Amino acid sequence: MSVVHELLPGWLLDHLAFINKISYELHQHHEPCCSKSQPTSVHLDSLHMDSVSSFGASATFVASTNKPENDDRGNCEMFIQKYIFRSELFDVSKPYITSASHKECQESNEKEDLVDDVKKEISISVNGKKRKRCVAFNQGELDAMEYHRKIRGLILDGSSQLIQEGLTSGFLHSCSEKRNKCSEPITLPLDTCNLSELCEMAKHLPSLNEMELQTLQLMEDDASVTEQDLFSRVVENTSSFTKMITLMGQKYLLPPKSSFLLSDISCMHPLLNCKKTYDVIVIDPPWQNKSVKRSNRYSYLSPLQIKQIPVPKLAAPRCLIVTWVTNRQKHLRFVKEELYPSWSVEVVAEWHWVKITSSGEFVFPLDSPHKKPYEGLILGRVREKAASLLRNADVKELPIPDHKLIVSVPCTLHSHKPPLAEVLKDYIKPEGECLELFARNLQPGWTSWGNEVLKFQHMDYFVALESKS
Repeated sequence: MSVVHELLPGWLLDHLAFINKISYELHQHHEPCCSKSQPTSVHLDSLHMDSVSSFGASATFVASTNKPENDDRGNCEMFIQKYIFRSELFDVSKPYITSASHKECQESNEKEDLVDDVKKEISISVNGKKRKRCVAFNQGELDAMEYHRKIRGLILDGSSQLIQEGLTSGFLHSCSEKRNKCSEPITLPLDTCNLSELCEMAKHLPSLNEMELQTLQLMEDDASVTEQDLFSRVVENTSSFTKMITLMGQKYLLPPKSSFLLSDISCMHPLLNCKKTYDVIVIDPPWQNKSVKRSNRYSYLSPLQIKQIPVPKLAAPRCLIVTWVTNRQKHLRFVKEELYPSWSVEVVAEWHWVKITSSGEFVFPLDSPHKKPYEGLILGRVREKAASLLRNADVKELPIPDHKLIVSVPCTLHSHKPPLAEVLKDYIKPEGECLELFARNLQPGWTSWGNEVLKFQHMDYFVALESKS
């Protein structure tokens, strides 16, 4: 379970435990017996016609491996190779900004007192001399201060309750216990396969109009998937076991019962052509901000581009829409006042992800003027039409409480958000269809889409345990 504790304010989550409970187990045949097999490669066979729509035939291809005629796998011994996610990627034992930086935070408190009196002369030291300058806050900064004032109390009180529960149970450890241990520097895996660049390259691949409506089902233990296979279809692992695929020489682990589409926003039609609608859609848009522009870490979308995401075509009636939002008030207002109304989505709640260390401290000072230790999630429901309301009058739907907290130790990998499956399960129907947009990893039972959808499924992020037969 990823939920360690659940209290009235919200949940304390264990993100690492959620990943590892997926049970990444590869079922492989013993090498000596099967050594005569040809190298694994994907080919498309067993064409199954599922349905015919106005767009043409919808087909599913099954991917299997080439095997010699005399290959008898029934005599091969099966080996199980288990993988776990690298635990050091969740080793956040101390705040990103230490107490030595608290002076800056104290100075920021003076700034917050200026909401009513926007300008104030402050004295600063430059080259040993003092000079006066006037600090003026723009409207965005003033809005951010006001927003922080409103939620500061609930963030502090709710987090304290959940953190105390974690310390009492032993899930979190006190500062003295944790910091007495010497931690070695973490070497992050190299981004050896730039997935977003592959998505850009895919636009120049030959068009496969007759194959645009197909899904690719992986049936074997290890499959080398061509770029054209990936970019033209939704890829599914319908088995109960982990599958491994090789793309551009890089290996990725696919959880059981998961599916994905690797593409950018201009090539979402394979997902739309599946004609499936979803009961929950989680969205983590690449918001535009100054640090993204400076670092060139990833491409971002404008508000207009985000509004063009075809959520209305993907959402089932009363679909729960969850959007991750940065702390910029401009983005929060955009989601509530423009984005959701354009999708016919009604805002029902605002939740907060609070990031802490393994000892229960905020990763940034709560009152830091630059980075806060929390991010927001805006939850909304797709509005139903009158006919649907009458038809679903007997369907009971739990109201979603406002200002719930999700408290967790964050992954050190950029933008690896905590899982929401368990905290959302009470608010969607059983066995509901789940979709994540702008995903960077896969989950069992979910469809994931994005131009880096396999990023955190790369083998470099996992450690192989001893195999067993």
